[in-house]
Amino acid sequence: MSAGEVLDWRRPAPTARQQRTDLVVGIAVAGIALLNLTLARSAGLFTFGPPPPLAEQIFWAMAGTLPLAWRRRWPEVVAVVVSAAYIAGQARAAPEQQLTSGALFCVFYTLGAWARDHRRAIWLRFVLIGSMFVWLGAWYLIELPQLSAGAFRDAIGPVSPILAVVINGILVNMLIFGFAYFFGETAWTSARRQHELEVQAAELRASQAEAGERAVMGERLRIARELHDVVAHHVSVMGVQASAGRRVLERDPGKARAALAAVEQSARTAVDELRRMLSLLRHDGSERQTAGAGLDRVDELLSSAREAGLETTLGVYGDPVVLPESLSQAGYRIVQEAVTNTLKHAGATSLDVRIRYLAGELEVDVADNGTPGAPAKAGLGLIGMRERVAAHDGVLETGSRTDGGFRIRARFPLQRTGADA
Repeated sequence: MSAGEVLDWRRPAPTARQQRTDLVVGIAVAGIALLNLTLARSAGLFTFGPPPPLAEQIFWAMAGTLPLAWRRRWPEVVAVVVSAAYIAGQARAAPEQQLTSGALFCVFYTLGAWARDHRRAIWLRFVLIGSMFVWLGAWYLIELPQLSAGAFRDAIGPVSPILAVVINGILVNMLIFGFAYFFGETAWTSARRQHELEVQAAELRASQAEAGERAVMGERLRIARELHDVVAHHVSVMGVQASAGRRVLERDPGKARAALAAVEQSARTAVDELRRMLSLLRHDGSERQTAGAGLDRVDELLSSAREAGLETTLGVYGDPVVLPESLSQAGYRIVQEAVTNTLKHAGATSLDVRIRYLAGELEVDVADNGTPGAPAKAGLGLIGMRERVAAHDGVLETGSRTDGGFRIRARFPLQRTGADA
């Protein structure tokens, strides 16, 4: 942010809870000011001369402290009111000055920390501080000449008593207002930086979400294109079988029926794959990609992993069946991504791949002995797995193993047909 943008930043208004806190604090300080006024009257501490009537003393005590109840809601107004009450109270010789002095410091700090328009707050503080020093000078001009010589009969320092009083008053006020200004600016700067961090964090979260969305869309497009190739293959087969059936329809009805049955089966498979493709297809103009690999090539994939230094085992359980090409590709891609994650992130030495042909499911189970949860760092790989499994109405499970390592298990619903034999 530029210097102008920094000064133009507006701090958010106080929350309802902060406003309630200010209300309680303002009432409490006003109550203590009344108690202090009572004690000052009882002790006869009338520093500025004969006090005004009791009602007026109470009024100045309240005017200098009670506005703290709205200090963060209207910091400019409260600062002006408390400053005016402070000067007027001293001019009227109000005995309560201790709590009102503390309230004055508080409103100057709040003006710097919470004012919506920081430029205006800077100028307003300078005006109010200047007014305080003008009042201090006027008081010295009025009161000091009236002091008798006996007022300083115990003075023993090298500095003139009158000069010492003046310098002391100026230094003390400079410190009070200087600290109020400094701490107010510090609080405002801290709030602005916190706001910038929150904005940056929100932008980062939005960017990460957008990247995740793009990854999902890209993976869906890739899967859909693979499915497109599968559908195109089945449609081509249907054309060949239909042509063959037409040619033998009259002289060999048995072969014609077999060809039509193949057409029927291919049509069902193509429609099923087309449904998945349409649910996933998103156009993004990227390069065309094809798979060309299925579960029958998992052993080749593991051979490459072994060459990279990973000890691998492959187990196939159950009676293998003929799988739809897209399903075989999805299983292969899951094993491929699991191997990639293991090599890149897990720090594993062994990988166990198990393919199970169950009664109604195909299960692909990949486990390693690496750092628990490490493959999850890949992020986009797991997104691709989920998309592939969801495309076939399956279930994906990922997580750490109890005995160490990471496990990925995908289960796909499997419909057995007469062709499986």
